[in-house]
Formats: sequence, C-alpha cells, structure tokens
Amino acid sequence: MPKIIPNYVEMKAGDLGTSKSFYEQAFGFAFTDYGPEYAAVEGGPVQIGLAAGEEPAMPMPTFETDDLETALAQVKSAGGKIVQDIFAFPGGRRFECHDPSGNRLAIYQPG
Repeated sequence: MPKIIPNYVEMKAGDLGTSKSFYEQAFGFAFTDYGPEYAAVEGGPVQIGLAAGEEPAMPMPTFETDDLETALAQVKSAGGKIVQDIFAFPGGRRFECHDPSGNRLAIYQPG
C-alpha cells in the first residue's frame, strides 16, 4: 500500500492579489508565485496554495503519495469519483476526486 499523507490545502481565490495580501498581513505568510494564477506558502508541515478562480469556494485538501497510480486505483475502488485524471503540474503529477460526500480532494506525487 502506498504512503499517503495530508500535507497541502488548496483554496480558490476570486482575486488572487487581494487573497495573498490577506494571508500575508493576517498570518505573516510568504508566497511563491507560480505564474499569474497560482501562489503557494511552502516549507511547513502543511502547505497552502491559492488558485485563481471562483468555484469551488472551499478548501481542497491535498494528499502526498509515493505511488500515484496505485493511489488512483485505491480511490476508485473505495468509491471515489475521479473529476480530473492524472496530470502534470509544476512540482509533480496529481489527480482530483470527490469523496462520497462530494468533498473535492487532490492526491499528488512530487516530481
């Protein structure tokens, strides 16, 4: 069974600049920009990403794995609904799914 641990929370930001400013001022976070539509707070035990966009307006927990294909098979077998198949992004590869209650999750393998 692959190792799968929570280590990332991704949130949508209708106005990325305003959202970054809020987290910088309220919590002292320092962001790394990954293009005009994504910024991340890195280096802690749980990292935070802000993705430009309106929907969904709730956090997306992200789990790290050491075997993405096996994790995908496990999620499918457990009844998860795959909403975005495996794709590459800066930092690795991931897929996104809904749990049985409709919560959106991402599972990724560092690249």
